[in-house]
Amino acid sequence: MQAAFAPLSPDPLGAALHGLRMSGTFYCRSELRAPWGTTLPELPDCVMFHALIAGQCWLSVEGADPVLLQPGDFALVPHGRGHRLMSEPGVATPALFDLACETLSERYEVRRHGGGGVQTLMLCGAMSFDLPTARRLVAHLPPQVVVQTADMGGEGRWQSALNWMGEEARELLPGGEAVLTRLADVLVIQTIRHWMQRDPAARTGWLGALQDARIGRALAAVHRRPAHAWSLATLAGEAAMSRSAFATRFLRLLGVPPMHYLAQWRMELASARLQQGGDGIAALAAEMGYQSEAAFNRAFKRHTGTTPGAVARTSALRRSVVV
Repeated sequence: MQAAFAPLSPDPLGAALHGLRMSGTFYCRSELRAPWGTTLPELPDCVMFHALIAGQCWLSVEGADPVLLQPGDFALVPHGRGHRLMSEPGVATPALFDLACETLSERYEVRRHGGGGVQTLMLCGAMSFDLPTARRLVAHLPPQVVVQTADMGGEGRWQSALNWMGEEARELLPGGEAVLTRLADVLVIQTIRHWMQRDPAARTGWLGALQDARIGRALAAVHRRPAHAWSLATLAGEAAMSRSAFATRFLRLLGVPPMHYLAQWRMELASARLQQGGDGIAALAAEMGYQSEAAFNRAFKRHTGTTPGAVARTSALRRSVVV
C-alpha cells in the first residue's frame, strides 16, 4: 500500500513561483546625467534588473529590440547577458565597473556618471536562484522582460513597491539592504507572472506541462518527493491516467519519458545541493532515493558528465575564493 502524504499543492506552477527565492549578488544606485551610457558585463547564472525611478533610459540587450524605459518601468535581463544602458542611442558606453563608485556596504554601491544634463536615477541589481524549479522557470524567459506601471493597472501595489524601492535607494538606512532585497523579490516575481499571463511561450514545454491539469500533478509530486520510489504506474496514478496514456502525454509535453525526467530532476537537485555544500555524498545519495553511493555516482555522471565529488570540490574552492 502506498504511504499517505500531505496533500499536494493544487497549483504546480504556483509552487514553482514559490521557489523563486533569490540571493542578491549586488545592488547599485545609479545617479546619471545626460549624456551618459554604460555597459553591464555578463554575469553567468544571474538575473539582472533595472528599476527606473526618475528620468529615462534606453536598454539594449542582444537578441531583443532596444526599449525606452520611463519612470515606473521595471526591466528584467534574465540570463546574465551583457547589455547596455544609455541616455540616448549612440552615446559612449564604458563598463559599469569603471564608473565612479561609492561603496556603502559589501553588496550595495552608488555609481555616478555622465554630463550636466537631465538626471536619471535607477536601482540596478543582480540576483541568483538556488532551487532547480526557479532556474528552470527563468530559463524559459526571453532575453528581456519589461513591465510598465500602466501594464499593472497604473497606481496601486506595483507603484507603491517601486516608490518604496526608490525611497530606500536614495538613502540606505539601517536594514535598507534587507528591504531592497524583499522589494526586488516581489517585483521580479510580479514581472515573471506578468510575462506568463501574456506570452504564449509560457504555455509550452516545461511551463506548459506544469499547467496541464494531469501532468502538472505528477510533476508536482516528483518535485515535492524526489526520493520516493516512483514508477511509471505510481506517477500515472498521480495524474489519474493509464500508464500508456500518461507516458504518451508526458513525452509529448516534455520531450522525455517520465522516468528519465525523474532521474534528471534528482541530479539537478543534487547538483544544487553540492554547490551549496553541506552533507556528504553518501547522505545526499540517500536523500535522492538511491540505495548506495556507487549507484548515485553512476547516475550523476551519466546525466551530468562529471562526478559528485568533482562538483563538490569545485564548489568548495569557489566558496573559499569568495570568502
